[in-house]
Amino acid sequence: QVQLVESGGGLVQPGGSLRLSCAVSTFALDYYAIGWFRQVPGKEREGVSCISSSDTTYAESVKGRFTISRNNRKKMVYLQMNSLEPEDTAVYYCAAYVACGSGPVAWGQGTQVTVSS
Repeated sequence: QVQLVESGGGLVQPGGSLRLSCAVSTFALDYYAIGWFRQVPGKEREGVSCISSSDTTYAESVKGRFTISRNNRKKMVYLQMNSLEPEDTAVYYCAAYVACGSGPVAWGQGTQVTVSS
């Protein structure tokens, strides 16, 4: 069983930065890949980034702008988002996966990110 709680969303101007944090509660964090997906009303869920012990992936739309990292000792996963664009506006969810590229097995309540001037 795994529980995830996101924080760090907010309103930022285009070109700005935000860092999302995800606190992961599980006895077996090493078993999971942890990542982020985002959702805009009326659109399909989009995988943003994922990190495991052997793999790190990014959506093409965020490569070079977003960086994912994890601290297993603190049971935290972070998503540093730079050069934000209005198209990045969405609810961001932290999620657990058996492996990057598979479907999420658990996710948090989400945090809103709004990029607007």
